[in-house]
Amino acid sequence: MNLLAPACTLELDRVRAVALQARRHCIEMAARGGCFLGAALSCVDILAYLYTTYLRLSPQQLEDPERDYFLLSKGHAVPALYGVLAALGYIPEERLHHHLQPEDAIYWHPNRSVPGVEFHFGSLGHGLAVALGIALECRLRRSPNRVVVLLGDGELNEGSVWEAALIAAAYRVEQLIAVVDRNRLQANMPTEELIPLEPIAEKFRAFGWGVLQVDGHDLAALHAAFSALPELPGRPSVIIAETVRGKGLPSMENRVDRWFCAIRPDELPALLAELYGGAAAPIPSAGSAE
Repeated sequence: MNLLAPACTLELDRVRAVALQARRHCIEMAARGGCFLGAALSCVDILAYLYTTYLRLSPQQLEDPERDYFLLSKGHAVPALYGVLAALGYIPEERLHHHLQPEDAIYWHPNRSVPGVEFHFGSLGHGLAVALGIALECRLRRSPNRVVVLLGDGELNEGSVWEAALIAAAYRVEQLIAVVDRNRLQANMPTEELIPLEPIAEKFRAFGWGVLQVDGHDLAALHAAFSALPELPGRPSVIIAETVRGKGLPSMENRVDRWFCAIRPDELPALLAELYGGAAAPIPSAGSAE
């Protein structure tokens, strides 16, 4: 397998192109019955970076016992994952046209019948424990797999996350990497107004983790952060990625009412024009969403 590409050969333009294509797929899925669009757009850049640069994984390596693993614990953001998988040839782009259709499993949460999906996720709070189990099994096999799991920041309200964090540190599971999509919104309100999460970094450090914080939309910064892992030798690592809900569509960015979106067909052209640099399309706070 190829090792992590050094910074001097990082093809940022390719990562950006994959991210742009994945965002288009997300928007189009939102027009095919609706999806958690705002939640997906905040993590597209992270997934595009992971799949093009960091993960030792390809469409031909899905059953390789030494492959890296990616788990989307923030399962409702699956349009971002499906969009990246389609952009990179894991699944045909045409399959995304089956979104919410009974003949396929392209739905609101990850499904293992889709190539590249390692585990079903729907209920929040499970992903870190599942990733920990996979990482421990890999260590028992003396296999070099890295296991990356993406968590939503609101998901950190779940006690199961912190139980898994304690165990991962206690067992010194260095190959486990958590990424927190820190867009500061959960469902339809700010995280800090519901159950305040800060100081997240200090909490993970207190639990024995190595911690890095980064702009989750800055690809060079993401590369620098992942290249620095493990942040503490012999410890699991977490990257807290500061992101923006709805990133890529200025008319939707940082809006509490843009978690789930059902876009009308007549809205789609304006949103795609906005994505590709046209004028922002005004989207009302009521109507076709939620």
